[in-house]
Amino acid sequence: MSLLLVGINHTTASIALREKVAFPPEIIGDALRDLAAQAQVEEAVIVSTCNRTEVYLALNVADESGQPTGGSARQTSMHDNRILVDRREIVVQWLSRYHQLAATDLQECTYFYGDDEVVRHLMQVSCGLDSMILGEPQILGQIKSAYAMSRDLAIVGAGLGRAFEEAFSIAKEVRTDTAIGENPVSVAYAAVSLAERIFSDLASLSVLLIGAGRTVELVARHLVEKGVTQIVVANRTLDNALEIAARFNAHGTLLSDIPDQLVAADIVVSSTNSQLPLLGKGAVERALKRRRHKPMLLVDLAVPRDIEQEVSQVADAYLYSIDDISGVIEDSQKSREEAAAQAKSIIDRGVEEYRKRVLSLGAVDTLRAFRDKANEIRELELEKALRAIEKGELPKAVLENLARTLTNKLIHSPSVQMKQASSEGRQEVLELIQQLYELDQDNGDKD
Repeated sequence: MSLLLVGINHTTASIALREKVAFPPEIIGDALRDLAAQAQVEEAVIVSTCNRTEVYLALNVADESGQPTGGSARQTSMHDNRILVDRREIVVQWLSRYHQLAATDLQECTYFYGDDEVVRHLMQVSCGLDSMILGEPQILGQIKSAYAMSRDLAIVGAGLGRAFEEAFSIAKEVRTDTAIGENPVSVAYAAVSLAERIFSDLASLSVLLIGAGRTVELVARHLVEKGVTQIVVANRTLDNALEIAARFNAHGTLLSDIPDQLVAADIVVSSTNSQLPLLGKGAVERALKRRRHKPMLLVDLAVPRDIEQEVSQVADAYLYSIDDISGVIEDSQKSREEAAAQAKSIIDRGVEEYRKRVLSLGAVDTLRAFRDKANEIRELELEKALRAIEKGELPKAVLENLARTLTNKLIHSPSVQMKQASSEGRQEVLELIQQLYELDQDNGDKD
């Protein structure tokens, strides 16, 4: 089974395209089932966050004769660039069809990897090395959730399962043994840092948070640490808004109340899973008019976006998307670069260990067949020996014949193959036999 990854992220695609390719929680189950129904797809995991959409597949790849390739040959074939490109095109076509996009929109901004490089990339993403914010911790939880979704749907097995479990193990080691997670930085932290750059006194401002997920909770925590006391949390489900609000002595409300709440909001931070914008140009214009055009900062951390892009055209409204805040966090990245180098060394070792384990699995079927054949010979000859004893033959003679027959039958096939290899000049086969049976070792002292 071969592994394939096709994805886009914040370095290869704009937010306008990423939001079109995103898989919100309510449709990802159907998407996985549809993906798993595609030809050659044995296993599938979809990772979809604000900064990336990645499709991980385990494929049943056949050779040109139509027969499944095996073991190391399959690994080699998937590293053939032509085959990788073919597989990538199949996934791009599926993505474009599922999201009703033109395939050309995706072809130039997707990246793709096969086999070991899939594992390397997955480890890097899990450790936060491929994130907009180097070392950010939320991505690991998001990947675990994506993997759990496929596992619950029985769309993941040993192929992808082994890769994801290895990635989780390496991510834990990186977090434990390096400083990649020290001085935690996140998109939420960057949003609050941006607000600090624009407003001289955050503590005196009113903030409207839209959403009730982990990102909004982190924004609220950072705001409270900065002394902000006037916070409103708006969400589609009131209980969820009240739950977040209670933790930070804030006020909870419904999304339908946003137009009224905007009037008092100096800062708006939004992060939901909505597929449609929650805040439009008209609502912001009306709120600013009632505010007598007192400036408003709006930070949209959602993909797809929660705030219409046209809001940026409104005077006194300053709109930033998740891509716009990347410059805010550059200084925080520098302190993590040394830890990132250490993390890459751990990942290199992890990929090598993964490769060795996968290769060793190629011997399992051969070892099982070898043992089964030896057991079959043993049972057959043992039965003959027991019958001979029952007929009254001398046990010593029977045992000698049993030992001789077992030896001859066990070495017959290797002997034939060694003679054939020698006649064809395949010296490597003879050397391998010497290694397997330890024939190159001295049998005693020499004068």
